[in-house]
Amino acid sequence: MLIALWIINVLLALVFLAAGGMKLAKSKEALAASGMTWIDNTPAWQVKALGAVEVAGAVGLIVPLATGIAPVLTPIAAVGLAIIMIGASVLHIRLNESPKTLGLLAAAIASATLGFLVLG
Repeated sequence: MLIALWIINVLLALVFLAAGGMKLAKSKEALAASGMTWIDNTPAWQVKALGAVEVAGAVGLIVPLATGIAPVLTPIAAVGLAIIMIGASVLHIRLNESPKTLGLLAAAIASATLGFLVLG
């Protein structure tokens, strides 16, 4: 089960690192131009804060598990990312968009479940 946890966490971390990094690096206008319609009604500071939280969650999926220092933080990071994906799914449904975030939500829940089983 530890191998499955590593696989899920590495994939999730890559996705959230890329998504969060993009929100941190690009301007609000550039993000809107790339198809993020929810950006229009969101202040720039909230977009940057969300990006920072996503990057922190990605780090939290890997670093505690890799170092063995407080490994319980790994499933806690997965729970936090699942909460973010619940909010993202609700937002996309409200905007009448396809809730593409449901796959990431399922992966984050799987990561949290495996993490608590393996590490708890």
